[in-house]
Amino acid sequence: MFEIPVKWLVFILTIYLPFNTVVSMNNPLTRKTYIVQMDRSAKPEYFTSHLEWYSSKVQSVLSKPEIEGNADEEDRIIYSYETAFHGVAAKLNEEEAERLEEADGVVAIFPETKYQLHTTRSPMFLGLEPEDSASVWSEKLADHDVIVGVLDTGIWPESESFNDTGMTPVPPHWKGMCETGRGFQKHHCNKKIVGARVFYRGYEAVAGKINGKNEYKSPRDQDGHGTHTAATVAGSPVRGANLLGYAHGTARGMAPGARIAAYKVCWAGGCFSSDILSAVDKAVADGVNVLSISLGGGVSSYYRDSLSIAAFGSMEMGVFVSCSAGNAGPEPASLTNVSPWITTVGASTMDRDFPATARLGTGRTISGVSLYKGRRTLSTRKQYPLVYMGGNSSSLDPSSLCLEGTLNPRVVAGKIVICERGISPRVQKGQVAKQAGAVGMILANTAANGEELVADCHLLPAVAVGEKEGKLIKRYALTSRNATATLAFRGTSLGIRPSPVVAAFSSRGPNLLTLEILKPDIVAPGVNILAAWTGDLGPSSLPTDHRRVKFNILSGTSMSCPHVSGIAALLKARHPEWSPAAIKSALMTTAYVHDNTHNPLKDASVATPSTPFEHGAGHINPMKAQDPGLIYDLEPQDYFDFLCTQKLTPAQLKVFGKYANRSCRHSLANPGDLNYPSISAIFPDDTSIKVLTLHRTVTNVGLPTSTYHVVVSPFKGATVKVEPEILNFTRKNQKLSYKIILTTKTRQTRPEFGGLVWKDGAHKVRSPIAIIWLTPLK
Repeated sequence: MFEIPVKWLVFILTIYLPFNTVVSMNNPLTRKTYIVQMDRSAKPEYFTSHLEWYSSKVQSVLSKPEIEGNADEEDRIIYSYETAFHGVAAKLNEEEAERLEEADGVVAIFPETKYQLHTTRSPMFLGLEPEDSASVWSEKLADHDVIVGVLDTGIWPESESFNDTGMTPVPPHWKGMCETGRGFQKHHCNKKIVGARVFYRGYEAVAGKINGKNEYKSPRDQDGHGTHTAATVAGSPVRGANLLGYAHGTARGMAPGARIAAYKVCWAGGCFSSDILSAVDKAVADGVNVLSISLGGGVSSYYRDSLSIAAFGSMEMGVFVSCSAGNAGPEPASLTNVSPWITTVGASTMDRDFPATARLGTGRTISGVSLYKGRRTLSTRKQYPLVYMGGNSSSLDPSSLCLEGTLNPRVVAGKIVICERGISPRVQKGQVAKQAGAVGMILANTAANGEELVADCHLLPAVAVGEKEGKLIKRYALTSRNATATLAFRGTSLGIRPSPVVAAFSSRGPNLLTLEILKPDIVAPGVNILAAWTGDLGPSSLPTDHRRVKFNILSGTSMSCPHVSGIAALLKARHPEWSPAAIKSALMTTAYVHDNTHNPLKDASVATPSTPFEHGAGHINPMKAQDPGLIYDLEPQDYFDFLCTQKLTPAQLKVFGKYANRSCRHSLANPGDLNYPSISAIFPDDTSIKVLTLHRTVTNVGLPTSTYHVVVSPFKGATVKVEPEILNFTRKNQKLSYKIILTTKTRQTRPEFGGLVWKDGAHKVRSPIAIIWLTPLK
């Protein structure tokens, strides 16, 4: 795969860390938004509230005395945080922020950062709709009491996916509310959508006031992304759901009995950390059991990542946090949301596809995919002129990419134009081609996308093809003076083999922040997912698309994350006593690593077997997860002890220890000793160190009396020994520990992967293993 020299890790981290700070630091007097974390326990008694104390701290550092009651001062604090995080978001200039950072009671200050969204058959594909009606998931569970908070672009409440018919009253532990605004009233909340809130103060501080005529300054979703993710988590069953005839069937969420609380944190210009932090804080106070967050920014150190810190606070309160891994694959080390207390989700395909073909003038038929359904069709009996605006050079060409304004209508009118993927959205390329008079488009993958095919709801007849076939078509168009083609659309195809396959766009490991924590944690369906859609936007999301649909098909780790969130809600309903770590462990140790052809899961970017850097513990398996046999459990203090291995200063550690006044127990010899469901062994660049010993503890959640035997896959570069090899349990919830002793035989230049499985005849409790030998510095 690749070598990981220590000096390169440092170099890459220096690139990533400041990646998404919103504003430049050029003018020290310019006011920017800062998130100020406070030590809640340090409030002097003479302050009647924490907010009063926080306000006085902000007041004390202002560059000029503010008159009491001055409107300018009232605007300085835009949020106060009091549950998963403690402090305020305030508008300060750089000098004021520096002074405040030195003040007593201030734990840390974070500059505002910008995050981006990571954008029917899946329940059946995941085994949640078996023919046998006695399925564990068909029982009337307490999943009606589980509430999932979805941080996204809001919700379209009229969708049939949010119908609350037959649902029991809202559970008494719910403390949230239904905020109103343009297009969203109290009655839009019901027993399915139990709460809806909006967060925009951080966004407005950076981007200016939201235009209420262009955007709903309310929980209503005009983007569609939030409606799609919320319906994927917990949408009610809707029969006959489809997108323009594609993917026809019953659409339903992973946990159709669970409730949804929508927290709108994303706007036309992005999602900002102060808003996201306030949403997490409010959601935990409101009483959510699961947080589903399909967005991400760059990678920051744990103590500098406000979302990571808020997720830590949520985990302390017993809330399971699921986040998307990102869509920056197939580049290595492209993950976001890598904290061990977050469940990081990558994307995979399902066994459903939307085949389309391009038949060339040579008689050759090229297979591709498409969701095109429009009035304009191409005759399959006729051939149309084919044109490619690029050349033989491998360098990027704006015309070959079909960017805005690059296609000459005199050249492409009446023809099928070949467009390469990259820079602009795929559907926008089709719009550019249509405006230039093209009758169709062949969308060709480049090396960055390989053979992975993602279907889109184009505005003109269009077929997406893989890189190899794309090269063939481009060569034909360039070398044949009379090149022709026609396009045909074949509808919906099921039973695709092989599947699942890890999506090429799905962000990859290793986790450069801590190599000992293997990420992503798991993969779930994230390609061509059908779910509810906004009534305000066409399926292509382009403003020129005037079609309106009730359901749309989208791809991204944004789609895979809510699959995991919903299944976590099901597990929480069945096992209300389980911690977030226990739920994660059940999801990971029961995941599978073979496709429906019984071969190892493939990576779509290279069509070869994927590794735990791509698929984590494997593909989610909900049916097995409800009875995992053993779990790797973790308490908040265990995660804090992990942070104590990360060379953080006492002040940096306090960012996480503030809530429970935690201190280091020094219980972990190294980060790899965290009781994580996956195993990553890092041999240092010191070649004299040939033996590593890692420790794990499992908890019996199966039959009281059970005996587990261990099986470990072989490795070229090391021997792996487990002590003891047999675990004998005599009661439920009993904990037993074991050691993994790794001894280097021959240092490898690339990571090696395998698995460790505990078996008792009924359960297979599998942990992926990665062994990495760091390259010695020369």
